[in-house]
Amino acid sequence: MKLEIVRTVKEIRDQVLEIKAKGKTVALVPTMGGLHDGHLSLIKKAKEVADYVVVSIFINPKQFNNPSDLETYPSNEKADLKNIEHLGADIAFIPSVKEVYPDKFATDVKVTAGIDILCDAHRPGHFDGVATVVTKLFLQVGADFACFGEKDYQQLFIIKRLVADLNIPIKIISAPTVREKDGLAMSSRNARLSKSDRKIAPQLQQAMQAIKDEIHSGISIEKACDNAWKSLDSFTVEYLEVRCGEKMVLMDKPSEGCRLFAAAWLGGVRLIDNIEI
Repeated sequence: MKLEIVRTVKEIRDQVLEIKAKGKTVALVPTMGGLHDGHLSLIKKAKEVADYVVVSIFINPKQFNNPSDLETYPSNEKADLKNIEHLGADIAFIPSVKEVYPDKFATDVKVTAGIDILCDAHRPGHFDGVATVVTKLFLQVGADFACFGEKDYQQLFIIKRLVADLNIPIKIISAPTVREKDGLAMSSRNARLSKSDRKIAPQLQQAMQAIKDEIHSGISIEKACDNAWKSLDSFTVEYLEVRCGEKMVLMDKPSEGCRLFAAAWLGGVRLIDNIEI
């Protein structure tokens, strides 16, 4: 089947309604473009759980609290479409900003669980923008499933809460973080790293593994995180924290399901990552 490219809410709704009328299921993979193997793994996962796959590409201005970050966010629609089609997705939904946020748009969605911590503490308003656009995409597409990566774990946590609280009839499917061969978590922003910074970037994940190893050897979480923070002298670290993966509360002792979360700046590029402890 040839990849269909649609750009309006009416078109995507009509397409999905036609698919569902045949008794088929639909999975949505929301993206902001700049597709890498992490996104492509989500498309593969979507194909496993549903009959048809919709990939949305929309750089959401509401989730950028830094205008320069929005301006420099990687965008290559032609390359993204080639990747989407190669993996056998069925529909690419690529709305304009005006289509998503028409004139007089005056509604925001705010989730109060999982905020004021981690990324939200450093990017105020970011997850309000995420929650708003994700709610709109879910309602616009009407898919049965939506696939998200665990690299943005706080985002995944908030979206699951959003779906449960608003009774949105969609099942959230998560997929593990996809990494480069040197361990760096894949991200569209990695393309903005200089050659020298790209060589340094894997040190963040290496420091996280060192924290995990030290905790398992009996060193306290506080001490292990402090040791790693000091080792990351090429980075500006925002946080290194161990939290419960289910409730996102801080942990002072390791337990089943807890995760280590990290965010750090390197050469003007913000890197985030998380691993299970």
